[in-house]
Amino acid sequence: MGDYTPIALQHVNLTVPPGKLQLATEFYGEVIGFHSDPVPALQRDMLLWFRIGNGPQQIHVAFEKDPTHHSTQSSRHPCFQLSSPEALLALQKRIWEHHKSGSQAAALECDEPGKENSGAKGAEYPTRFFARDYAGNRLEFSAIQSQ
Repeated sequence: MGDYTPIALQHVNLTVPPGKLQLATEFYGEVIGFHSDPVPALQRDMLLWFRIGNGPQQIHVAFEKDPTHHSTQSSRHPCFQLSSPEALLALQKRIWEHHKSGSQAAALECDEPGKENSGAKGAEYPTRFFARDYAGNRLEFSAIQSQ
């Protein structure tokens, strides 16, 4: 590989409609459990940053520059890996319960725990589930498989 080859994914930017930014704190912070990171002072009311685990990766949540381009049916998505199938199921239950709560920050959709996931099927796919956050961003969650 050349010196120009990326070595890691630093962040993924997800977009939300105007007026929906603060809902990210509830969904990504309280429900999923990501820690809030400080944002540049000049962008404080325009985006939020959340740290994934203890590593350098982040999720950035920002306003969609052109709301007419925001699609709640897009298949674009990040995939978050959890440490075990048990942790995956625990998070799925948290997101499902929050989805059923009717909160403004609740996921619009979530695969129901114990039911088939909404993704493609096949032996090559890991244990996983999908959800759409309150703004329609598709999210995939998978687990490291036990050896």
